[in-house]
Amino acid sequence: MGARKEQATPEVSNPKAGRDYFIGPTYEAGIMLHGSEVKALRAGRANIADSFVRLSSKGPVLYRAHIAEWEFANRLNHDTYRPRPLLLHKAEIQKIVEDVRSGGKSIIPLKMYFKH
Repeated sequence: MGARKEQATPEVSNPKAGRDYFIGPTYEAGIMLHGSEVKALRAGRANIADSFVRLSSKGPVLYRAHIAEWEFANRLNHDTYRPRPLLLHKAEIQKIVEDVRSGGKSIIPLKMYFKH
């Protein structure tokens, strides 16, 4: 069998983040996606320049991140701007909540990428 080709995984970044905000501590979070969103992200069809994170009762949620519709998905395609829950450890969430409440800080995404 032939060797498996390594494909470059796309990385979506937020170019305005370093220019418009002071970058404090960073966290790596997972994100809950639908199947068509995963395929669109792998195709590099996303934008997080205007997105932000809000803390809800169920944890941190990513808002206004645009993931384009997957052209081959049918009526089950996703909403391009839907709120997407983020996955973090409980201790990390508590630390973020303390920072936001005490210092008036904002939470913005810097990058979206596939880890595996």
